[in-house]
Amino acid sequence: MSTELPLPPQELSLGEQLRSLIDQIPDEGVNLGALLDVFGDEGLLLLTAMMVLVFLVPVSIPGVSTVFGAAILMVGVSRLTGRALWLPRRLRERSLPGARVRAALAGGLRWVQRFERVSRPHRLRKLAEQRGWLIVGNLAFISAALLLMAPLSFLPFSNTLPGVALLMYSIGFIQRDGGAVLAGHVAQLASVVYFSVVLVGGGAALRALWA
Repeated sequence: MSTELPLPPQELSLGEQLRSLIDQIPDEGVNLGALLDVFGDEGLLLLTAMMVLVFLVPVSIPGVSTVFGAAILMVGVSRLTGRALWLPRRLRERSLPGARVRAALAGGLRWVQRFERVSRPHRLRKLAEQRGWLIVGNLAFISAALLLMAPLSFLPFSNTLPGVALLMYSIGFIQRDGGAVLAGHVAQLASVVYFSVVLVGGGAALRALWA
């Protein structure tokens, strides 16, 4: 199936783009490649935001952060290099039932609407739109994904802090909201400080035991 979907106007928020797309999906279905072509980078950011929601608790399920973190890392690398996330041709051309796609997008729309309540499009826009700041933001996004991958889920907040940073980055980049991006930087700085304290404290404890 080679169904193509019209691109929603880029000046619309992601929630408005989703509403427009839901109305355009034909009953006979659409292929995955067409959906990715419509949303591309922002669709991957929405997926990132939805994945990190499971880490917004003090202690996460062991192993999950490594798998999700690796997927989020690929999204970050894709953004930094400016290359589309690669998918096998068979997967890109896989037909998806129209009714199920609309239901899935409607579910995602509910989360987007919640994100939009705490975000203000084009606030401190340089942080979310200027090339230099975007590079800084994408590198921070990648570093947060790497911290999320660390097998330390048994430590309280070891997944929560990077998860909050990734959620704020995703919202900020989707909404072009520099305020949310700045909040992501603060959360990522807190993550680095937390991990540094854990590593230094753990090293000092091991040296004390050895002595």
